[in-house]
Formats: sequence, structure tokens, C-alpha cells
Amino acid sequence: MSASALIASLLTVLTLTSTSLGVTIYGQLPLGQTQTEGPWATTTALAAYNDTRLIPPAVPNPAINRNFAVQLQRDAAQVPGLSLPHVGPSFYGFSIEMSVITQVLGKNSSFIQVPFLNLMANLQERAGGVLVRLGGNTQEFATMVEPDDHRIEPGHTFGKTLSGSTQTTLTPAVLYTRDMFYMANNISSMVNVKWFLGIPFNDSTNWRTAIAEEGQSILGDHLLGLQAANEPDFYVTFGRRVAPYEPADYKREVGELIKHLETRPMITNPRILVGPSTSGQVWHAEQVFETGFLDDYKDYLYAVSVEHYPNNNCIAMYGDPHSPDAVIPQELFPYYLNHNNVVELASHYTANANTAATYNKPFIMFEMNTGSCGGFAGISDTYTAALWALDYGFQMASQNTTHALLHVGGQSVFYNPFTAPPSNQTEFNEWTLGPVYYSALVMAEAFGKSNTSQIIDLRANENNQNTPVYGIFERGQLSKVALFNYIDDPSGANDLRVALTVNGGVPASVSVKYLEGISVNEKNNITWAGQTFGNKLTVDGRLRGTLNVTTIPCDQGQNVCTIPLRAPSFALVFFSTSDEALSISQSPTTFSTSAYQRKHNTITWDRQAVQTSNGHVAGELKAKLGSTSFGFLNIPSGAAPSLSGRGGPVPLFVQGLLGTMAGLVLGSVL
Repeated sequence: MSASALIASLLTVLTLTSTSLGVTIYGQLPLGQTQTEGPWATTTALAAYNDTRLIPPAVPNPAINRNFAVQLQRDAAQVPGLSLPHVGPSFYGFSIEMSVITQVLGKNSSFIQVPFLNLMANLQERAGGVLVRLGGNTQEFATMVEPDDHRIEPGHTFGKTLSGSTQTTLTPAVLYTRDMFYMANNISSMVNVKWFLGIPFNDSTNWRTAIAEEGQSILGDHLLGLQAANEPDFYVTFGRRVAPYEPADYKREVGELIKHLETRPMITNPRILVGPSTSGQVWHAEQVFETGFLDDYKDYLYAVSVEHYPNNNCIAMYGDPHSPDAVIPQELFPYYLNHNNVVELASHYTANANTAATYNKPFIMFEMNTGSCGGFAGISDTYTAALWALDYGFQMASQNTTHALLHVGGQSVFYNPFTAPPSNQTEFNEWTLGPVYYSALVMAEAFGKSNTSQIIDLRANENNQNTPVYGIFERGQLSKVALFNYIDDPSGANDLRVALTVNGGVPASVSVKYLEGISVNEKNNITWAGQTFGNKLTVDGRLRGTLNVTTIPCDQGQNVCTIPLRAPSFALVFFSTSDEALSISQSPTTFSTSAYQRKHNTITWDRQAVQTSNGHVAGELKAKLGSTSFGFLNIPSGAAPSLSGRGGPVPLFVQGLLGTMAGLVLGSVL
């Protein structure tokens, strides 16, 4: 058949099929979603998209000092109590529950979630890299299987089955294939992510160390550490050990694991273990240390770790929400807006961090967030959480915690730093960003890439619980100051004016980046230096808007820079105009996709532009003949189509089809 004949035949087929035309109605909300705040706003019953708004705590009475001074030293040598220098990538990393890896990372090594890459790239731009742990409760029953295992969907890397666990969160057993490691390695080839994996500890008689063997073989230097047990102090409670099971028993089992690892030929480095990862609810890390854990195993440890949440929502999430023992979020709300609570929380681990330092080991808060069992509606998913995670992060850093990993669950939790849409909504929804991701971003800028940052809580304003202030020193010099205003007051009566003075003189001006939300109960419209990632179900991992850095002139004669701070807000004050973080906006490294989910390419589009172009808004369909619906041409019945179409341009996928067919035929003719 000639090229012209084949094209004519194709056009005839298209003409015949065009008699069954359809329309795309823009503005039609997906089934199960309700428009509440704007033309594309949605709400669902899933915790990750919950619309609960709590009542902000009352303003302080009597009023606080709103105009206070902070005396600063220029030289770090003149400041007692500074933290050790913070070395390595972003202070905040992420702990991803193994059961949700498919949602967060991708379904296999060839199908990687682009928003995740973009979010990691933004942290890399500011701090040089990110730490990510794949683990959690689900690591204890995780088992590697072959790709053709019937429990794994074709084309997928992960599956789930019943674990028999009796713990609160009804943890499933995760099944994974070798492709999980290639997925992680492919991610690390694009963004500087370093990984932690967890060795299953549910059976210490028959060790399953495939995750360590394949991890080291495939990930190489991208694998930093292997967790030896996840919250072992809960093992009796969760039915994984028979009582009595004490710190000495755990220590013995770690020794047995080390002996086993040394017999495995694929284990090239058994000296990257992470432990003891206690929760602090049953045992404390000190009790494990007392068994000789650090003295005996220091050469086998990459880092010392603990895990801790300040509160738990387990009864409400997995038991009876009407139980008198269930936490009431409204009553708990003020806890997260009080600096004294942050200090008390971090102080539980000051001795642990300092002990780790004496052994020259990093001290990592290996899993944390606003509350265990998913966090709290109206707290974990609001601007409050962003402020709290910043305060807690700075406080941990000031007490020599090296890194902290924010936990990531599925759509059934409130506290996620980021959440992919449910799999049945990926055709029309994007990701949702949690407020604590902004905290990670700000911390990354505050610490930078110098590996010299030292932090101190300045206990300003007579150590007022509403107005914490931190000093940040780099290369031995004052670099930045972090200012908080926890008070929620739209009247302006509790806005602050903070007078910063420096021993040795202030610069001519300082630069300020603000993290802002209109209220502590705000879930949307959170901005960092004027930019945002977008509201729920609209996030692709890239910042939007124009970077807004505020320049504030200083009075060098009076040696003072006065920083305004609305109620509520956070400010990061830069003392050097050459600080590279001032110009950092959206990372220049971004990722796009050519992958398809279901029938459609996963690339996004501007809804307003689409609904006013080829297709039409509901109510404007009268006398319209065309369509942009998938599978339909914009051609009236009986008309011969052309590449431009008579009712508007032919959809691009059809143009591509025609062009490809013509190219193939002409190529064969020529």
C-alpha cells in the first residue's frame, strides 16, 4: 500500500469513528470530592486531606514584652554553650514507612515519582543532600521475593501480606523485590539522597539479611547504615518477644547479628549498624548503653539512634475515638505553641547525644513527628506544625542531635511532610505538602552547606515561651538569627519588634526571609520568602511565586537592627549579604516525566488555560461541535479531518499518531 493510500485509510477510520463524539466538562469535580474553598478546592475523609480547623490559643494575658532586645556576639569563640558543628546534609531527613514506598518513591526503578525528586532537589540545593530511611514498623516483617511472586502485581516492586502483628497500627508484612534497591540507586543518581535500611528483627534465630546484602551490593556508598531493630523496647508489647526481654537481651541479639553478618559473603561492610533505636516509652537508651552496647560494638556502629514522638493519637486512630483516654486535639493545641515544651522534649536526649559524641558517632533521632499513630487533625497538618518542627529542630541541634528523620505514612495520617494522591485519583490530583516539609526546607537554609554551623538557644525575652530566638554561627562567625512569634493575633497587637545588637557592630543592613501563615490553624497558603509549593492535591515539588527577601536597614550609630515579626510568624535573619541562601529559590535541577498513569501522561497542565481553549466549561456547550476528550477528534460528523481540524486543532496525541504513521510509511517507501 502506498503512503498516500495508507494515510487516506487512516483518515477514513478516524472519520467513521468521529460520529461518536464526546465532550470534556471542565470544572466537574471527581467523584467523592467536594468543592469548598475555591474552584478546584477539595476535601475528603482521608486524614491527609482533612479540613479540621481548631481554635487558636488565646493571646497571653498579661501581654508579653513585644519590643525586646537580643545581644549577640560576632565571634563564636565568645559564645559559651554552642553546639558541636553540624556536618553532613540537611538536618531534617525523612523516615518512609516501607508499606508506602510505592506511593512515595514509585512503583519500580523505571517509574519514579517526580514530585519526590523535585522535593529532594530543593533540599539538596540548600544543604547538599538528604538522608532517607526506608523502614519503620513494617521493616520487621519485610521479606524479599522474586519478581514473579504471585503476591506482587506485574510491573511493581512491592506487595503486602498479613504479618500477624498485634501492635496498635496493625502493621502488614511488606514484600519487596531486588528492584527496590535499583529504585533507590536510580534516585541517588539524580539527587544526593543517602539511605538507611532496616534489618528485620522479628526472628533472631533465622536472620533475614537479604536487605543488607542486596543493599550493599547495589547501593554501594549511597547506603549509609543498617538499623539493628526498630523500637526493641516495644517487642514484648507487640508480641515479637516473650517476656522478660531486657536491654541485655537486645544487646546479645545485636552481637549475634554481627556474627551472622560476618559470615555472609555479600556483606562487604558489617560496620554500619544503627541502634539502639529505643522509643523511650519502655526502655531508655541509657539502659542499653549500661549493658556495654557502645563499648563492645562501637566499631560496628555508623550512628547512635533513638525514636520519639511527643504525644500519641493511637486510641483515636486505631481504637475508640470516644474513649475517655483518647487525646482531644483542641486541648492539646497549645502544647505545640510553647517553647518550654520543646526544650523539655529535647532535653530527654541531651545526655544521649553527648554520649554518642564521645564515641565520635552521629546521634540521630531516627523517627519523629508531631505525634505517633498519625498525628493530630488540626495540629499536625497546620502552620503550627511548621513552627513547632522548626523550634524542635533548632533545639535538638543546639543539644548536639546530628539529624532527625520526619516520618512519612500513607493517606491515613495527618503528619506527612508530603503525600501522593490516592492511586485512584492520580489522573486528576497531584501531591499534597505537609507544613513540616517547609520546616525541613528552612532548616536546610539555616545550616547551609559549610559543615560548620553551630547553634544556640539564646533564651531571649526572659526566655519567654512565645518568642524563642536562636543564634547560628558558621566558620566561627555570626551568620543568622532565627526568630519566632507563636502568638496568633490578627489585630497586630502582638506583633513583635526585635532589636538585634552585635558586639563589634551591626552591618548596614540585614536580609530577612519569613515563613508565614495567616494563623496557627492555617492549612493552606503557607509561604517561605513569598513562595509556596501549592495547596493540597496541587503540588509537583517545585516552588511557585516570586522570591521575596526583605532588606532591613540597620542603625549603625545605635548598633541595632530592628526586625518586625507579625503574630504568628518565623523570621530567618541573614547578617551577610553574600550568603548564597539569600538567592536560593526553586532548585535549578527539576524533573519532568514521560511516564503514563492509566491512560494519560502524568505531565500537568494549567486547568484555566485548558478549559478556555479547545474544550469548554459546562454551560457553554450549546452549538459547540468539538471535544478534547481522550479518543475523540474535534471534527463534526461526516467531515474529513485535517491536522488543524474544523472545530479547532486536533489533539496532540492524534497529531502525533498521524505523524508517526506517515513517517513509518514514508520511511518504508523511501
